Amino acid sequence: MPRKGLRPRDRRALPEADYKYDSVLVARFVNKINFEGKKATAEKIVADSMVIIADKTKEDAMTVFNRCIETVRPLLELKARRVGGATYQVPVEVKPLRSTSLAMCWLLDAARSRKGRPMAEKLAEEIILGSKKEGAAFKKREDTHRMAEANRAFAHFKW
Repeated sequence: MPRKGLRPRDRRALPEADYKYDSVLVARFVNKINFEGKKATAEKIVADSMVIIADKTKEDAMTVFNRCIETVRPLLELKARRVGGATYQVPVEVKPLRSTSLAMCWLLDAARSRKGRPMAEKLAEEIILGSKKEGAAFKKREDTHRMAEANRAFAHFKW
């Protein structure tokens, strides 16, 4: 038990719920998109992409967004562990907060890697594909799980 109280990482609180969608998940997503301190622009991108999602899928945008985050979230990840001069990729379980953050990062990376359209459209397309278990972000999750499965023999090196 630490004598000085909680470490800074443990004290860090989640952002307040988004005013438009009343969701902490959306607020965290806006903060991930936030670039060079332009939060209003990030909020506009998310709002526009939610409108596009609702138009294309004929479903509630929040339902599609939540489904996408749930399908893209990884359960396992690989961590490098050095044992006796050799470095092993050890599969470890991912904590829920980190897995959600990874899913958001993968969605953003996949959307940013698409070319030629506004960010709101690219993000909406990637969220729709993620909710259908398709797209680059879901592929990243599957690749991570496949690598973890391949390195399962090193799981006993977990620390």
